[in-house]
Amino acid sequence: MNTQTPSVERSTRASQAGLVLALLVLLAATSAPWWAERSSQRLMTEILYTLALAQMWNLLAGYGGLLSVGQQGFVGLGGYCLVVLGLQFGLNPFLIVPLAGVVTALVAIPTAAVLFRLRGAYFAVGTWVVAEVFRLIVANTASVGGGSGTSITQTVTGIPAWWRESTTLWLAIALGGGATLAVYWLLRSRHGLALTAVRDSEHAAESLGVSVARMKWFVYIAAAAGCGMVGALIFITKLRIAPEAAFSMDWTAAMFFVVIIGGIGTIEGPIVGTLIYFVLRQFLSDYGSWYMIVLGCVAVAFMLWIPRGVWGLMSSRFDLHFFAVQRRVRFASTQEKQP
Repeated sequence: MNTQTPSVERSTRASQAGLVLALLVLLAATSAPWWAERSSQRLMTEILYTLALAQMWNLLAGYGGLLSVGQQGFVGLGGYCLVVLGLQFGLNPFLIVPLAGVVTALVAIPTAAVLFRLRGAYFAVGTWVVAEVFRLIVANTASVGGGSGTSITQTVTGIPAWWRESTTLWLAIALGGGATLAVYWLLRSRHGLALTAVRDSEHAAESLGVSVARMKWFVYIAAAAGCGMVGALIFITKLRIAPEAAFSMDWTAAMFFVVIIGGIGTIEGPIVGTLIYFVLRQFLSDYGSWYMIVLGCVAVAFMLWIPRGVWGLMSSRFDLHFFAVQRRVRFASTQEKQP
């Protein structure tokens, strides 16, 4: 007699192929200092830290249901950690990158205590207000350069150019790849199930014993730490920082654009969106203000006609998942002997 034996599976052929492809890409990027030009390395660095920012915003909004338009506040604070810890305390700039994550996570604790009193659109506006408060505080603090900003070239003085460029790229790989893997591992855990339950329905999640407040705190602080580390790395590449650049709304706009066109609520979406974003930038950057207009029109078009993004559309049509986090029940036939 044939019986159906159920089993729970996660990995798929696509996810296995995706793992191999991801390892090959990471190995190629890691070895880039030995075969790529400096301009190519800088482009890779920019792509990877943009991916890290997008994964943090996707974790916050796509999985946590917290729509923030003020993540530039933590990017700017991370950048200014270079000024305080690098220029004033003399720490190595590359060591400051993880420390910037710690600093921004600590700042996020009282910030979250205030913002979580707000809901919906009020929360979104509140995140932007907090980012503006950070900008104004920094702009009025003379010890960090005030409104005109300051050069941070002194922090990298004495580091050979090859090592500076290479270490910057390797840190970008750690942040971009690390952010993607961290979100993947989180979603495969029971905390990931709790997080998606909170996003879909707070009341239903709470009725099942999920601590809604704890999950929101965790996601908000984790995203703040990630944005802070990326902010420090960004300004290592620029060697000058000013409040208008560090706390620019452009950082959050880029995160929003990448996640929306790639596919919100998917791990693959920010990867696809980042690639599309840089392709569009490559072809449109010479058109001045039209570049931003086109990007805005593309984002609006996606929200109206393809709200799930490129990857959301592809995964639903072809059942394709490179980062498989869903649990699938498979039934295998077994033959039982008759007595």
